[in-house]
Amino acid sequence: MIGSFRKFAKSRYAGILVGIIIIPFVFWGMGSVFSSGNTNSIAKINKENISTQDFIDHINQSKIPTETIRDNLDQNIIEELLSGLISTKLLNLEINKFNISITQNTLLKKIKGNKNFLDENGIFQRVKYEKFLLENNLSAAQFEKRLKDREEQKNLFDYIGAGTVSPRFLVKKLYEEENKKLNIEFIDLNDFYSKKEDISDVDMEKFIKENEDLLKIDYLDFSYAKITPQNLLGVDEFNQAFFDKIDQIEIDISNDVNFKTIINGLNIKSTTIKNFRFSEDKDQIEKKIFELKNSPFDIFENENEYILYKINKSEERTPDLSDTETKAEIIQLIHQKNKFDYNKNLIDQITNKNFTNEKFDEMSQNNISTITINSVRDNKKFEINAVKLLYSLPEKSFTLINDEQNNIYLAKIKKFEIVGFTEDNYNNNLGKQNSNTKQSILRSYDILLNDKYDVTLNQKTIQRVKNFYQ
Repeated sequence: MIGSFRKFAKSRYAGILVGIIIIPFVFWGMGSVFSSGNTNSIAKINKENISTQDFIDHINQSKIPTETIRDNLDQNIIEELLSGLISTKLLNLEINKFNISITQNTLLKKIKGNKNFLDENGIFQRVKYEKFLLENNLSAAQFEKRLKDREEQKNLFDYIGAGTVSPRFLVKKLYEEENKKLNIEFIDLNDFYSKKEDISDVDMEKFIKENEDLLKIDYLDFSYAKITPQNLLGVDEFNQAFFDKIDQIEIDISNDVNFKTIINGLNIKSTTIKNFRFSEDKDQIEKKIFELKNSPFDIFENENEYILYKINKSEERTPDLSDTETKAEIIQLIHQKNKFDYNKNLIDQITNKNFTNEKFDEMSQNNISTITINSVRDNKKFEINAVKLLYSLPEKSFTLINDEQNNIYLAKIKKFEIVGFTEDNYNNNLGKQNSNTKQSILRSYDILLNDKYDVTLNQKTIQRVKNFYQ
């Protein structure tokens, strides 16, 4: 369910820079708490109240399922939703201050210019517009208000960043920083990690003892039955009679009717599994039952069948090294830990400036690889974030980087080579630098708003809203 909320949050508020302003108030409790008698207010911006009804309306408009909200109360979903509402209110206050407005004619042009409502000839089709409203459960008034609010916010940000023109030297600097060539030397660290075959039984036993609680493995005993129209009714199609039977099974489960009693009454066969432990190569149905172990007796849909299952026993056990699969997993864990420890030691030396050219040469044993990276976007050899890291560091420095396969390398930055800057480069990079400058202005605007408005929260009312969803 958390995925549903994340998807909503990403699409709903992406691009609203000021939406992050109020988060410190929400999570660190800044601002005075309201008097206990003021139960109708959930927050205040200066002297303007945000009522509980405003917040409930905001939640309803978000169209996040109630179950998603309930499942994510511990993930601060209520606080995040309130943060979004307060951010919107702040923007509206600023929009009113600057007398920013969108006329009905402008809204009409925006709607008629929306490519989703045009036919193949670029002509507005009202049928497409009305179909869109129906599919999204919106009235024309609701959609137009959302569009109006969005355009006014956009105009506010355009107003704040209006006239952003970057000087030529900043455009030149941006181009040179992103397009300079980078020469590096690097060493593949795979040759320095301890080998799996060198990990002894003593090493494994010590590792298990030191991490006993973390390494315990769940073993399950369970029974399950596959239910299809064929084995239940002798037909190949899903029909109402079949789904009536499924409904009855769910009722029996809720009434704690015994698993064997149910399958005997249905005259279907079941499978019993003992000492099941999860691994990727196991049967898909059995892995699914393992994943659902917190619901020990239930039914779920699996492609073209239903699975009725009952977990009879659940037990945590210390890893058994006599089991080949378990032993291989322990060896892999130790191998990964050794790699992590080795990498961390190198990073600590680099951070504390204890790693020298002499150590680099000693490690290389005259087996150093070299490469020229052509720009900050050149990820032919290394993962793109590793390339960005390299470009952020000075010459002669060391760092650890990775490729797309997560192989780790120790890299030394030899030198940067500045490439020529032309008039075409200027024209192609002016818009990007203007955007960077505008973003910097908007970040400063965030800080200004944070100082300008006094936001206070009614923590007791917030808790009452949470209690409503529990």
